[in-house]
Amino acid sequence: MAYQVAERVVQLRPSPTLAVSDRVRTLREQGLDVIDLGGGDPDFPTPEHICRAAAEAMLRGETHYVASAGIPALRRAIARKLREDNAIEVDPAEIIVTPGGKAALFVSILALVGPGDDILMFDPGWVSYEPMVTIAGARCLHVPLDPAENYRISREAIESRLTPATRLMIVNSPNNPTGRVLSEAELAAIAEVAQERDLLVISDEIYEKIVYDGHRHHSLAALPGMAERTLTVNGFSKAYAMTGWRLGYVAGPAPLIKQIMKVHSHSATCATSFAQWGAVAALEGPQDFIGQMVSAWDRRRRLITERLNQIPGFRCPLPEGAFYAFPDVSGTGLSGQEVAARLIDEAHVGVTPGDAFGEVSAGCVRLSFAESDDKIEAALDRIARIFGG
Repeated sequence: MAYQVAERVVQLRPSPTLAVSDRVRTLREQGLDVIDLGGGDPDFPTPEHICRAAAEAMLRGETHYVASAGIPALRRAIARKLREDNAIEVDPAEIIVTPGGKAALFVSILALVGPGDDILMFDPGWVSYEPMVTIAGARCLHVPLDPAENYRISREAIESRLTPATRLMIVNSPNNPTGRVLSEAELAAIAEVAQERDLLVISDEIYEKIVYDGHRHHSLAALPGMAERTLTVNGFSKAYAMTGWRLGYVAGPAPLIKQIMKVHSHSATCATSFAQWGAVAALEGPQDFIGQMVSAWDRRRRLITERLNQIPGFRCPLPEGAFYAFPDVSGTGLSGQEVAARLIDEAHVGVTPGDAFGEVSAGCVRLSFAESDDKIEAALDRIARIFGG
């Protein structure tokens, strides 16, 4: 039988980060000791008070459908968080709770753009932005950022890629994979172009709590003139070590949220009911454990950066945020793909090749330091054995 599949799906690449994890699992099933630095899953457990809140919700019968946009208590808590942490004023009715931050991005893109539309994104950028745009039938415009300038975003770089069909920009800070935290000047440049060209913006702020060395996260929607054109996407996976809970949200202007809600309600129906009560506890409970996790990641980023820079052919800047190191490995004479292949095959260390995040970073690899100190040390020892240092 000849199976027919939609061409827009045939052309998609499977998620490169998940492909690394799948390869790691396959090798482990063969009995090999493989260290996975390819993903982005915090090695810390979800705090007990969050787990307890979800368990108690299940026990009292919160195991059925809830409002598609999310339970009122959680939307109120998110609105309060956005006001206090991000200086963003939204009504709880302008928030949709989704099964993960990825779902929030996906339903937003599907609702906002379609065939004939151009969407601008910055390279290097997260692996799933372009596939989402492709599934929506739109086209991605890539803005290549120069590593020699620390991947700085400028007005000139944005304007050089715009077309009359450009409708939307996707912005991510702190950035996956580079770890860059956008400065106020960079955000101002994005805001100026968005307002002058009447563009919508999706601001992916999933790593907002994970910043170092005095860097501060600033939300685009808080800038003058940006609230009416910005969708803020966030979630609970990274800051609260809740990756498996699959909880995210999108907040923005009511006319946009109304349309996004149609896509969400026809796809996910609602995010998991009892998990949402855990998220309420996450936002309303103690926050000190976030600082404890960030302190551990701070220590690990310094370790991994120092060790990688001792390896011939590796050049690794110190990340400003998130929990990824993104070394340029072109000095080895190999591409990022070739280095990643050698590391998984010979060192049994899983990393993500840089071209997964854009052509500009084909000479890089991404390593997650959201792993234990012992595993990071062991992985670095293995990498050094293969490449020296």
